[in-house]
Amino acid sequence: MTRYAIDPDRSTVWIEARSTLHPIHGEATGLRGHLEIDLADGRLEVSAPAELHVELPVEELRSGNPLQDRELLRRIDADRYRRITGDARKVQEADGDGRYLVSGDVSFHGTTRTVEGEVRVGAPDERTVVVEGEQIFDIRDFNLKPPKVLMFRVEPEVKVRIQVTAERAD
Repeated sequence: MTRYAIDPDRSTVWIEARSTLHPIHGEATGLRGHLEIDLADGRLEVSAPAELHVELPVEELRSGNPLQDRELLRRIDADRYRRITGDARKVQEADGDGRYLVSGDVSFHGTTRTVEGEVRVGAPDERTVVVEGEQIFDIRDFNLKPPKVLMFRVEPEVKVRIQVTAERAD
């Protein structure tokens, strides 16, 4: 297996939520972690075990609105739960077009949930791997209540999109 280190400057998480007033968008760079995979001709070798570990410091999450950012960090208790982590353990080919079914654990706000979803894996060159995917999460599954203030309400479903760029760690 080959180890790839995630490049925090070239890896991004985007978050989209809905509210009764307006859409809420967030973005974060600073992802860290690694991939341990085998590639053959730029494709993921699913017969070999694969591992993907990502960590995102929650203080990296930004919406562009300082008020929203402070409220988000307060609600998720960022002083106590400083990281969001993801650990993929099982990978299967989905459709032969660079898409794979992945299952693993996501830990957020002191709660870990098993998640299954689809990602696209590409190798733009012999030293680089790019993993992209998106998933809908219900924040209530992580012991968070959606905010409600008077007529303003945030929906509990949040779409998370991720792009991980990793370089071969020699």
